[in-house]
Amino acid sequence: MKKISFPMHCLLLLLISLGIAVPAADAPVLRVAYAGSMGVVMDQSLGPAFAKAHDARFEGVGQGSFALARLLAGRQMQADVFVAITPPPMKVVRDAGLAERAVPVASTRMVVIYGPKSRYAKDFEAAAKGSKTWYDVLRQPGLRIGRTDPAVDPQGANALLTLQLAGTYYHQPKLLEQVAGELQNPQQIFAEPSLMSRLEAGQIDAAVGYASAAFSHHLPTIDLPDEINLAQPSMQNAWYAKASLTLADGKPLKAQPLVFYAAVLADAKQPQLAADFVRLLQSTEGQAMLRERGYDPPHGEAL
Repeated sequence: MKKISFPMHCLLLLLISLGIAVPAADAPVLRVAYAGSMGVVMDQSLGPAFAKAHDARFEGVGQGSFALARLLAGRQMQADVFVAITPPPMKVVRDAGLAERAVPVASTRMVVIYGPKSRYAKDFEAAAKGSKTWYDVLRQPGLRIGRTDPAVDPQGANALLTLQLAGTYYHQPKLLEQVAGELQNPQQIFAEPSLMSRLEAGQIDAAVGYASAAFSHHLPTIDLPDEINLAQPSMQNAWYAKASLTLADGKPLKAQPLVFYAAVLADAKQPQLAADFVRLLQSTEGQAMLRERGYDPPHGEAL
């Protein structure tokens, strides 16, 4: 029998006394690789609810969707379920023979997110009310902008594509360059799981990112027009298709509606639990949890 350390024993007794279910040591483990921006809803809502209902352990790994897709495709990581945003990361695992079908489970939109501790907070509040333009605030000297690496994370790519679309929409042809600098500007790039925390702490002033991530962290936002917020599939041909960029390594970036897809992976060690988890994401209960964390209903068809 595996021995339990004294501190762990005390922790287990505390959890039991609080009425918190503790899975058995030999309980099955569901491993879910998910887009890093979903950390709050996965780790605080969906994961615990699933673990309790199935007497299982939930183990989540959150990173940029492309980075996860490449790790999974290269067999450098194993997971039962993959949840990614936009179709391209799913295409990576599909081409590797790891997923036959991915279903839409949620959606979000791009917004300007600002830190309540930022010295520019009043300017952003004015922009939210329409008395200033948000892009003029972002162009102020000294303002610290954060984003993720567009080479590995769709949120970082979508931040750039949103700024490019905004330049077209507002007739500001140099807006992307003025706000972002280089496409892979090292002074602005941070790991996805830390981006919202840096805004909360005042380490950076603003980001162009997902409304769902901002909502989950209780951060203030500025809404963007449908033509540039990547939320409306009906805008794909008329607007979103106008945005495209190429990184230094030749990787193309193209704008697509922000839909989250979930797939059971072919090498899942817990295929039944994996299928049950995807069903939870699609269920009324799962959709309510996603909605409570700021996610919009899913759009479109299965991939």
